Amino acid sequence: MTTPQPGTAAPFDARALTEPVDRARLAAWSREARASGQGPRVGQIVIFLVAILFIVFIGFGIVGIFLTVALGSSGGVVVPLLMLVVVGLAVWGGVAWWNRQLVRGYRLAGFASANAMSYLPELKDPQLPGMLFDLGHGRIATDLVRGASPRFVEFANFKYTTGSGKESQTHEWGYIAIRLDVPLPNIVLDAQSNNGFFGSNLPASYDGHQRLSLEGDFDRSFALYCPAGYERDALYLFTPDIMARFMDSASAFDVEIVDDWLFLYAQNRQVTTLDPAVWAQMFGTVGAVLTKLQQWARWRDERLRAASSVDAVTAPDESGASPATAAASAASAPAQFAGPAAPTPGDPAQPWSPPPGVAPGGRRLKRAFPWVSVLVFAGVGIAWLVFRMMFGH
Repeated sequence: MTTPQPGTAAPFDARALTEPVDRARLAAWSREARASGQGPRVGQIVIFLVAILFIVFIGFGIVGIFLTVALGSSGGVVVPLLMLVVVGLAVWGGVAWWNRQLVRGYRLAGFASANAMSYLPELKDPQLPGMLFDLGHGRIATDLVRGASPRFVEFANFKYTTGSGKESQTHEWGYIAIRLDVPLPNIVLDAQSNNGFFGSNLPASYDGHQRLSLEGDFDRSFALYCPAGYERDALYLFTPDIMARFMDSASAFDVEIVDDWLFLYAQNRQVTTLDPAVWAQMFGTVGAVLTKLQQWARWRDERLRAASSVDAVTAPDESGASPATAAASAASAPAQFAGPAAPTPGDPAQPWSPPPGVAPGGRRLKRAFPWVSVLVFAGVGIAWLVFRMMFGH
């Protein structure tokens, strides 16, 4: 993100989140947003109001029958009047709710613009590699606020649904996604402050042998998991100064490094909000992390050194270009996506090192079977059966 940068001493501009709304500007923004396909459409408003009216009429029809029976002949006057009042209140409530949503989008868009960022109302099924983004169904990110410089950063709220019918459950998260310079091993920091009675709040569990204990008080704040064989790499990435930054600024978030992304997760908490204090805290968190990511860009997976320097010069990459061509392309790519140029093999000033990437064994952590959840459900089931046997007759 450009000036003001999150985490720096320069204040960010949060006036759009709290200042009085100019109705003319709100209307103009709504028209522009709808024209670009990113705002509420009239059809959506009509469907929303029709749904409310349908629910009101069904509910009031049932109540009206009882009132007519109870009041007799006078019910012919009271029931229609009461229905008119209820319908009016329902329409007023629906319009007021929709207006609040419109104002929320207007404020967030203004806040994003004032801080050299962009705003997107929603994005269905975001294509991100984190542990949240392939769970359940109905996946949707809302109120996305994005910055592009000095690297891509995205703040958003996210929800998905598991189960169906009466057994369905909606899961809500907030997340911050930060694009890294190079792919890194899959590492998870499970924050200890947000764990529940039965342990981690994360939707995934990992084999215990992948947990790595670090020095100092870091283990009190996070449980760190890294792929087997990547312990030294994790120690290279999480130096004492970086550990201190995470403990001071990100201890309320669960953290995941996967591919060339860093994710900060917050369960049942909105990340994009209208509260300036929350934004100030998040900008500080992101700023503290960004200042230490430059040294991560130098990490290379030594397991990829098997390829000879000659193969590295001539072999095409996944896009069909040689490493030299790919390095030249990276130099001209957008700053938030471009990593450091790889050294040229054979250059005595820059000894050959493996290309950016992660060997297959380090790309994903091994998941553990959720024994705790199974035991909890089994215990509840057994208790229910015992109760039925004892008191069911």
